[in-house]
Amino acid sequence: MIVDSHCHLNFNQIKCDLEGVISRALGSGVSLMQSICTSMDEFDEIKAIADAFSQVYCSVGVHPLNVEKNALVDHREILSKCSFAKVSGIGETGLDYFKSQNIELQKHIFEQHIIAAQESGLPIIIHSRSAERDTVEILRQHMKRRGFTGVMHCFTGSLEFAQECVELGLYISASGVVTFKNTDALKNVFKNIPISRILVETDAPFLSPVPHRGKSNEPSYIVHTVEFLASFLGVKSDKFQEITSSNFFELFKK
Repeated sequence: MIVDSHCHLNFNQIKCDLEGVISRALGSGVSLMQSICTSMDEFDEIKAIADAFSQVYCSVGVHPLNVEKNALVDHREILSKCSFAKVSGIGETGLDYFKSQNIELQKHIFEQHIIAAQESGLPIIIHSRSAERDTVEILRQHMKRRGFTGVMHCFTGSLEFAQECVELGLYISASGVVTFKNTDALKNVFKNIPISRILVETDAPFLSPVPHRGKSNEPSYIVHTVEFLASFLGVKSDKFQEITSSNFFELFKK
């Protein structure tokens, strides 16, 4: 049993063949997919996909590069969507300084998601790119006020950042990037954090793992990431599947 903890089933590359994508995922041993929201105007479509397929759950949130068109979103609006039965997480949210867009607004919207996670008890799904120090600082500040849980999705950061996140009680999610050449530092991250804190994801339709790199990604391809990481960590593939799935359900209890 494999859980794809983070994919985007409403994106055009996937929804044009949604039934085929889900059928191939199930045939590859993927038992559950979590379709992630990146803008509030996507939510109804994502919710409809989750309602249509028993193997799909979803989240509600705003990607940091979408904050300008979601500038008025606050924790109350996010919480208003959390009552739907298949909303299992808050996000994706966070900070992305790669293009240095709307940094102060990104911080504000990120904090609104944290408040929603604190009040709902749902885990937060965090995106962090070129923003490690500010991400950790914001998380620490809010955890001092009230605890919450979450995952650093599609992790590509430093070992120090990963260890700080684990110390805060967060999980670290591996994507197909870990299978790429010249990612030894990233591989080393997953070797040096507790396996009890590792999740797996595709981030489909992005970041297809080897041997599908360069193609549109889909949940069925997660088997390559699982098999690679299991081998790299010296764990049998079925055991690694069991551990990462158990980790997912420990975090995403709903």
